[in-house]
Amino acid sequence: MRTLAKLTWVELKLFGREPFALIFTFAFPVMILVVLSGSFEPDDLAFEGERPADYYLASYVGVVIAAVGLVTVPVHVAAYRERGILRRFRASAVPAASVVGAQVIVGLLTAALGSVALVVAGKLIFDAALPESVGPVIVAFLVSTLAFLAIGFLLGSVARNARAAQAGGMILFFPLWLLSGAGPPPAVMSDGMRRLSAVLPLTYATRALQDSWLGSTSSSTDLLLLAGILVVAGALSIRALRSA
Repeated sequence: MRTLAKLTWVELKLFGREPFALIFTFAFPVMILVVLSGSFEPDDLAFEGERPADYYLASYVGVVIAAVGLVTVPVHVAAYRERGILRRFRASAVPAASVVGAQVIVGLLTAALGSVALVVAGKLIFDAALPESVGPVIVAFLVSTLAFLAIGFLLGSVARNARAAQAGGMILFFPLWLLSGAGPPPAVMSDGMRRLSAVLPLTYATRALQDSWLGSTSSSTDLLLLAGILVVAGALSIRALRSA
């Protein structure tokens, strides 16, 4: 337990020294939330009765999660592999569970802090709605974050180096952001874009968060799909990291 606590503290300090990660976790979602929420009329029919600020606030919690999972985690994991840090951990008898656990805890904490910053900005600037029911939102947040952390671990475990992991993460992040419902609302997308959006993991996270946040009829399908991604990506990344 002490090893886990020490590693978590070290990982938090390392995260705080990464300007790229800080920008995409804290600044980018808030900036785009302000731009998009202010670009639509409050009664725009594309949002099916929801205020744009309410719709995007729920959606951009998913963007914070994706930023942590696709932009921050892969680079960190790939850098550990590239520099032989994972091998040194094993040689020093540091439990693998502590290494992975520290990464997961830091990922959850940074996603939570980024989401809080987003909610504060949305509330102060647009008086956006807070969740109607907190419990389902927390469940959707946890499942979504763990799924994207698993994707990030997988990307970082197979990328050739940290630079390749960063490039791969960015290539995934931007299309997912734009097509998941966090960019243009689905009502204004073409049929082809909507079909592509329907198979993207960030779409599952966005819908799960929106449904629970806005009090819509919630479907467990999105959470089950995210749980499946968590299991598959997590298992593949563990297998890849064992040989790193």
